[in-house]
Amino acid sequence: MAITDDLRKTLSDPTPLYFAAGTADLALQQAKKVPALVEQLRAEAPARIEKVRATDPKAVQEKAAARAKEAQETLQSKVTELIGGFDVDLKKLGEQAQDLALRGVGVAAEYAVRARETYEKVAEHGEQAVKTWRGEAAEDIEELAIAVEGKAEPVEVKDESGRPKVATPEAAAEKKAAARKAPAARKPTPAKKPTPPAK
Repeated sequence: MAITDDLRKTLSDPTPLYFAAGTADLALQQAKKVPALVEQLRAEAPARIEKVRATDPKAVQEKAAARAKEAQETLQSKVTELIGGFDVDLKKLGEQAQDLALRGVGVAAEYAVRARETYEKVAEHGEQAVKTWRGEAAEDIEELAIAVEGKAEPVEVKDESGRPKVATPEAAAEKKAAARKAPAARKPTPAKKPTPPAK
């Protein structure tokens, strides 16, 4: 039964759907920014192309060689420090390994918490997006209903004393709704005649 309960709980939880809706909404928001970025790149492209054409290939090679040499020297010095800094004592190495493992577990737990928080934030965003979409859909349906039924006009209604009074469209709608809710009178069913016994 535990598996069934877990499945039921998992399948009835709307959070993954809200997460998907939130992701889609965030992607749509980012996609709306793309045309502006394309226009910006299109405006900047001729200047960048001209700058690349104007650069001297030898100067670029010299800069790249200098950076590579600097990176190599930095790497060699770091490796030398690392090798020189190793403690030969095995007990200290074991403690350091254990410390690193515990730090790794702590970092992994921290990332898991952050991932869960991000998941929940996107799910909340998705829930708001779904509510917004539902609200917009409701407004569209309302506008369609007004277009199909036409605009409500005042209806003449007589009060208890028989005098006519003008009712608002809302009152007329309430009256129609009350008439619809009233149960229809049932027709009495004729009593069945008993069948004669078979001979």
